[in-house]
Amino acid sequence: MPHTYTYLALHIVFGTKERAPLITAEIRDDLFAYMSGIVRETGCKTVIINGMPDHVHLLTSMSPTVAVADMMRVLKTNASRWVHEKWPARHTFGWQEGYGAFSVSRSAMADVESYIANQEEHHRKVSFEEEYIMLLKRHDLYDEGRYFSR
Repeated sequence: MPHTYTYLALHIVFGTKERAPLITAEIRDDLFAYMSGIVRETGCKTVIINGMPDHVHLLTSMSPTVAVADMMRVLKTNASRWVHEKWPARHTFGWQEGYGAFSVSRSAMADVESYIANQEEHHRKVSFEEEYIMLLKRHDLYDEGRYFSR
């Protein structure tokens, strides 16, 4: 076959350091726009990025030449550095080490995009921990007690 074709969509979820409410209204829009630019610089594409004060949801179309771990390392490192430079008083801003990355079929893209767009409404009923456990269970990744050490 002379060409390579891929469709690699991921729903990625990751929290702030110690799940502290660090993504405030003051930095939220700028931070998400900056993060989208970082994703683009890695060769991937942001479909949507949104979140709550203590975590982020990213729907991305991955490049076949970029490992998820590499993209996440670049994203988290550069976003933290940028927050520290732009808002020096936010020296405690950071991300938890891990993340969840879940494959998304083409037929489910609109549903996942809507889910991410409506995070505020969703979290009126469900905590981040409950949401994350639900995602892990849905993808057969849940191991009780393993995912929420601070």
